[in-house]
Amino acid sequence: MINNTSPIKPRTISLFSGCGGLDLGFHQAGFDIVFSNDIEKTVEATYRHNLGEILIKDITEVDIDSEIPNDIDVILAGIPCQPFSSAGNRKSMDDHRGGLFESVMNIVDKKKPKVVLFENVRGFISSKDDKGMPMPQRIENELFEHGYRTYWKLLKASDFEVPQNRHRVIIIGVRDDVKGDFVFPSPISSSDLTVSTVINNSILDDEKFEVWALSPQAQLLSSYIPAGGSWKNIPDDVLPERLKRIRKEIKRYRSPNFYRKFNLDEIMGTITAAATPENSGILHPLENRRYSVREIARFQSFPDDYKFIGDSIPSKYKMIGNAVPPRLAYHIAKCVFEQVF
Repeated sequence: MINNTSPIKPRTISLFSGCGGLDLGFHQAGFDIVFSNDIEKTVEATYRHNLGEILIKDITEVDIDSEIPNDIDVILAGIPCQPFSSAGNRKSMDDHRGGLFESVMNIVDKKKPKVVLFENVRGFISSKDDKGMPMPQRIENELFEHGYRTYWKLLKASDFEVPQNRHRVIIIGVRDDVKGDFVFPSPISSSDLTVSTVINNSILDDEKFEVWALSPQAQLLSSYIPAGGSWKNIPDDVLPERLKRIRKEIKRYRSPNFYRKFNLDEIMGTITAAATPENSGILHPLENRRYSVREIARFQSFPDDYKFIGDSIPSKYKMIGNAVPPRLAYHIAKCVFEQVF
């Protein structure tokens, strides 16, 4: 569904598109996605089914002149987040993925769009390039040299109709000849973002049981945990030895909260690509299982008619967990449209 009926359709290219969460939000706000690219073959069928053509190719090998259209208004760049996440130990920009930033800037230099958008995880704020410069500052400097002024903010997805406590860093570069300062969207009040709202709405039968099965050990541990509970509810004599050691020295391990089950009246925690029951809040509060593919898609704010196609169920969890929530993307896109176009 497109929520913007304006005849103006800013021409947009999407880099590191994934399964299309960011692109869907911009499409719904009235942007025309004229080129999409990702290196992961696993997202191709999903993207094509829901949004259209996508070039599966390493961005460093894409021919900017012959493969990327001209007359571009917006570039979207969700550089893979692994170098900047806690799990990735916030590696510096000499990591191969971090080096993809230079490829994006080469495209910016040749296409000169009105707007460039970078998005990443919260850990991006404290990550540094290979010379020790904080990444937000590095991007600001690079965009300045290319004729863009920069605005950035850490946004919480649950402030923008997403039933999940997920944070994303959004960096907006606006070309210097575009007048006015960019203002990020204000939080939206919403009362229907709880776990209960997401899981109580009916799901089509053919999607209801698309669930990544737990290991026997995880299923046993999960059986001791009530809604709102965690590994703290599991008896010592049932815990694996590794978790017993951590429990004995819990402060040393920064008080982890493994096997979390969010309560029905809570907002879901961050959905991860790994979907491991130990640390992602992926466990259903009332049934001894992971959330289904459709349930986690709802937590990410994908509409129910958005179909996920993959070689395996885990591959679907991964693509959904890596995505930008479409409703968050929509509200950002709406501000870009109203202020720039």
